[in-house]
Order: sequence, then structure tokens, then C-alpha cells
Amino acid sequence: MRKYFITGLLVLVPLAITLWVLNLVISTMDQSLLLVPERWQPHTLFGREIPGLGTILTIAIVFLTGLLANNLVGNYLVRLWERLLHRIPVVSSLYGSVKQVSDTLFSSSGNAFRKAVLLPYPHAECWTIGFLTGVPGGDVRNHLVGDFVSVYVPTTPNPTSGFFLMMERSKVVELDMTVDAALKYIVSMGVVAPEHLPTKE
Repeated sequence: MRKYFITGLLVLVPLAITLWVLNLVISTMDQSLLLVPERWQPHTLFGREIPGLGTILTIAIVFLTGLLANNLVGNYLVRLWERLLHRIPVVSSLYGSVKQVSDTLFSSSGNAFRKAVLLPYPHAECWTIGFLTGVPGGDVRNHLVGDFVSVYVPTTPNPTSGFFLMMERSKVVELDMTVDAALKYIVSMGVVAPEHLPTKE
């Protein structure tokens, strides 16, 4: 009985968590329907809610925004909008910080989270996996002697929290492992190990 129960859990728990996450994402994205006038909303037109319709609308809005921002007129309007936001005291600092982080993380030309690394943490005899995020900048660089890199070390099993470290490049080992594989390894607490690759000579 115990064997069958555990087998059932192994099948149903990942499925339940996946469905829960999908439901959370879709229900959140469906909130974009609030932007649609009341007379055009599904419950008015069809007499009932249609799950997922807001998700399609959200994807369409994001796609059209990117399409418009990539042409000359759209790019000008985006710059005009950002200049306006930068003139609002509280909004300026908040928007500027979020914009800088999002540009770093999602820009195709950026280097953030492009490389998984192995590093000694929290002490010299213990190792963990982190992600290269760049190099130290600002006045910090004036106080570091040598070649340093910035590394983000995520916590397990929640990789959205973690620690920001600045370490000597010689102490950081770049891994022949994709960022996705490294994240799975961290989130699973080492259970889902990446495929073993032979050492390069």
C-alpha cells in the first residue's frame, strides 16, 4: 500500500503543482480584460467568463508594444514617455531602478545570467552554484584590487532570493552547463542532476 501511495504522489504532485502555477499565471494575465470596455467583455457578449481570453489579450498587447517600440515613431514615443516619468519624483526613482534591472536581465545583448559558475560558498571547503551577473562598478571598483566578477547565488528551493557576491575571477569556475539546467539543479536541491559531461582536455 505504501509503495502504491508514494507512486501515486510522484505522479500527481508534479501535475497538481504545474496546474496550480498555470492557473495562477492565466488568472493573473486575465486581469487585462479589465482594460476592455464593459460592453465588450466576455460575460456581456457571451453571458459567461472565458478563461484564457485575457492571456491572449496580454500576449497581444506585449507583442504590439514591442512591435511599435521598434519603429522610429514608437521609439520616439517611448523616449517621450520615459522622460515624462523621470520628472515625477517618486515614480522616477522606482521606474528607473526597475527599468535598469529589466534591461540587464532581458536584453539579448546583456550578460546577466548567461553563465552558470561553481564557487566556494559559504566557506572555502564548501561549493555551490551561482550565476555571473557582470563585474563590480562604481566606487566599488576603486576598492577592489585584482580581477573581480559579480555573482548571484540563489537559495534553494526558491531561486528568487539569494546573495550578491563579488569574488576574484580566479576563484570562480565557469561550468559547461546551461542556465536552465543549473536552475533545475538548484531548485530540486540537487535531486535533478544535469547530464554528466566528460572533462575537456
